[in-house]
Amino acid sequence: MADPTTEFAGRVALVTGAGRGIGAAVARMLAERGAEVIASDLDAPDDSVHRLDVTDGTAVEALVDRIERERGPIDVLVNVAGVLTAAPVLETTDENWARTFAVNTTGVFHTCRAVGRRMAGRGRGSIVTVGSNAAGVPRTGMAAYAASKAATTMFVRCLGLELARSGVRCNLVSPGSTDTDMQRALWTDDAAEQRVIDGDPATYRVGIPLGRIAAPEDVAEAVAFLAGDRARHITMHDLYVDGGATLRA
Repeated sequence: MADPTTEFAGRVALVTGAGRGIGAAVARMLAERGAEVIASDLDAPDDSVHRLDVTDGTAVEALVDRIERERGPIDVLVNVAGVLTAAPVLETTDENWARTFAVNTTGVFHTCRAVGRRMAGRGRGSIVTVGSNAAGVPRTGMAAYAASKAATTMFVRCLGLELARSGVRCNLVSPGSTDTDMQRALWTDDAAEQRVIDGDPATYRVGIPLGRIAAPEDVAEAVAFLAGDRARHITMHDLYVDGGATLRA
């Protein structure tokens, strides 16, 4: 079985949403384990990250084509790009609803179509999409986000079924509360993190049994496992990394 410290040596990996948070942790971990990583994000913090708007199918196709011409075949695709605008359903605007689905669902479709087509032709490849435990458990104030992640979850499972005979694996990693800018934007005071851990009966939300929120590296470890040869017989799987917060409902 592959050595996890070098298992991506000689492989090309495209990571979206890699400018910060979970995406940055994934890109860093894959690179440390030997991959040639092409990091992309809408807001590229420096020249090491390619600017990419995943809602633009033409731009996605162009970047994938460029990577394959200049760097070689993409062996691993990791979809991390995502947005969250918290609001009750009755206060959710058309714009926020459309934007949420455009990034979280249609963006994944664009990258998976562009890369998956090429992987299928070669008979190999691994696609890992970062979803959310909110796809499986209702959350107050997060209907658009949860619905977009639920749609993406089923899309990835269907894609995995279609590509299985081509030797391409498609899996999901679904984090719970993770210490990222997206998470911290929801916090209103210094006690917010502890409230997430403890849970909130008023919003029908249980706490986190392991007593901590995740670090981005916790999620990246799960992504790296599913992306590599150690998971060679796993496809269409949804791995929750949430400290038990959903009670795997």
